[in-house]
Amino acid sequence: MPVYEYECTPCRVIYETRHGMNDPALASCPRCHAPVSRLISAPNLNRGNYASPTEAKYAGMSAREEIARERILQKDYARIWLPPPVKHSPWDETD
Repeated sequence: MPVYEYECTPCRVIYETRHGMNDPALASCPRCHAPVSRLISAPNLNRGNYASPTEAKYAGMSAREEIARERILQKDYARIWLPPPVKHSPWDETD
């Protein structure tokens, strides 16, 4: 399933969520209930055979540059992961 990003402009938060293409999109911000807009982002490709997306993102940066960049990004927007809704209860018996 793809990862979708939604931006809440009043809260300055970007929500990342994973859902199917036919599932309903996030309509409002969980914090302030304002409408959110979907961001267009590049697909996640692992071309350099890196162990994680973070490693690939900072492969060409020194540790000092990486920390400085993250501090700038964290001042501007907060990124919050929203897990997909649970469609079943793991405690339900299937017998």
